[in-house]
Amino acid sequence: MDFNVVKSIHQKEMLQVSKWWKDLGLAKELKFARNQPLKWYMWPLAVLPDPSLSEQRVELTKPISLVYIIDDIFDVHGTLDELTLFTEAVNRWEYAAVEQLPDYMKICFNALNGITNEISSKVYNDHGWNPMESLRKAVLGMFMQCISSRSKWFADGHVPKADEYLKNGVISSGVHVVLVHMFFLLGHGITKRNVDVVDDFPEIISSVAKILRLWDDLGSAKDENQDGHDGSYLECYMKEKPGTSIENARCHVMHTISETWKSLNNECLAPNPFSTCFTKACLNVARMVPLMYSYDDNRCLPSLEEHMKSLVYESVSS
Repeated sequence: MDFNVVKSIHQKEMLQVSKWWKDLGLAKELKFARNQPLKWYMWPLAVLPDPSLSEQRVELTKPISLVYIIDDIFDVHGTLDELTLFTEAVNRWEYAAVEQLPDYMKICFNALNGITNEISSKVYNDHGWNPMESLRKAVLGMFMQCISSRSKWFADGHVPKADEYLKNGVISSGVHVVLVHMFFLLGHGITKRNVDVVDDFPEIISSVAKILRLWDDLGSAKDENQDGHDGSYLECYMKEKPGTSIENARCHVMHTISETWKSLNNECLAPNPFSTCFTKACLNVARMVPLMYSYDDNRCLPSLEEHMKSLVYESVSS
């Protein structure tokens, strides 16, 4: 398809995402949280490049946005007591449990509930499968790991072992949440077998999550004004191995990322119960990670900004 036609599709999608985000009202109500809908849209833009997947890109931006907002609530703003109540409310997933939450958490839960219901309805109408249980299960898993790290470790200054931190961080990263949503939005050959597999955090997803978590925890991966309290793999590794320099710790992280890439490639090349489109999309998420987490000294993403400009704003002459 002509580049300028595809660019026009992407521009329309950006307008849809911007309108949805503005109408949702979270940016107005949650001043402490990130307000970057177009950056979040870059994930599905890169991960699902087929021009025909326009609706899926727009819909996938919604859970991605909520993952970022929930991360800010846990990492930046919420108290341990509030976060515990929030996790309990998500576990029960009913409005009676939400009433005891502070207002900003009520707003977030309502958005989470609305997006989950909307996407579940869409998937059911398009593909004949109601993914509600799977979507809620993935979200709850993320919440449980987030509250676990805050309550067991960082609330009292305890630094976990590096492997323990990483095991938790892979789930709390939100990658499973996003890829479960993507699996159902794509809707390719949904069966009980592959739903059970995707629910169980298979290695094709956990490898992507591990790559993202490790990149996120490298020293250069400080998001704009998000100095939180969730620790990092580097911190845990250096605490566990006294005398290790930051350079050696970073080399260890890069080696671990490289080894995880091998696992991901093996998963993608071996027979699996997923469609080719979903498998490629998982690879694309991992490929996108360095671009999304390579912050400069000003906490900006110049490479991402250049890619956005070339993909969405610059025209190509015929």
